[in-house]
Amino acid sequence: MVIFENKENKSWELFTIVQKEKLIPTTTKLVIYAPDIAAKAKAGQFLIIKTRETSERFPLTISNWNKQDGTITIFIREAGFSTIELGQLNVGDKIQSIAGPLGNPSEIHNYGTAVMACGGLGAAAAYPIARALKEAGNKVITLLGARNKTFLILEKEMEAISTEVIYSTDDGSKGKKCHVNDLLQELIDKKEQIDIVFVIGPSAMMMVTSEVTRPFGIKTIASLNAIMVDGMGMCGACRVTVDGQTKFACVDGPEFDAHKADFKELMSRVKNYVSEEQQALHGGNCQCHNHP
Repeated sequence: MVIFENKENKSWELFTIVQKEKLIPTTTKLVIYAPDIAAKAKAGQFLIIKTRETSERFPLTISNWNKQDGTITIFIREAGFSTIELGQLNVGDKIQSIAGPLGNPSEIHNYGTAVMACGGLGAAAAYPIARALKEAGNKVITLLGARNKTFLILEKEMEAISTEVIYSTDDGSKGKKCHVNDLLQELIDKKEQIDIVFVIGPSAMMMVTSEVTRPFGIKTIASLNAIMVDGMGMCGACRVTVDGQTKFACVDGPEFDAHKADFKELMSRVKNYVSEEQQALHGGNCQCHNHP
């Protein structure tokens, strides 16, 4: 783990990176000076980031914010051209532009018992929701899953705001050797009273996990990770099908009834630009990364 930090906020300019923490080679935590966003951010909302003048725009969830310091926190998995580009910035560097907070906040009520089912980097988006649910008086059970223990994030933070945290890893290196949907099924089998479930992670994980709750009629909310460009409902890139109707994840969501979401269509659309992404990563002339 490598942490770089600049505490002299007198010199901070808008969208300056004030802290960078390398969690693992492909996952980075960034704390960014963005006081207007920090003042208005709510659980469940996201940002549209443009790293440099010639970069593309892409969404990232707001994982945390500090109104007093005027900072916001994001986590990035450096997997594609844009996330790798952002991850190469260091403390003191400025991000070209950040639009936010965008999207509808999570509906936070005292439901009773709320389960947060998180896969991989989904924990970054789940954390502020779990915290808000706890503050609203809910019993919060967090299910944290990842490929192995190295890919688990926000463990201490989740333990601090959850009534209980249960871990799963594909290889059994931490918690049970299973998937998050298996943990959820175990809770149901034990007759745990569950009033609402939030599933956040890869689309396939959300689809499988939401099917666990369907037979029991447990309200299940998914944060749909659709492709986004402007994040304001104008481009239509983030359209998803929910209950047979076309919705825009950016302005109608990003959270929807998981039992009504067409996950197969979502996954199909996300794969539309795989070849262009590979071309960009390998130095090809990918036009989608050469224009704002």
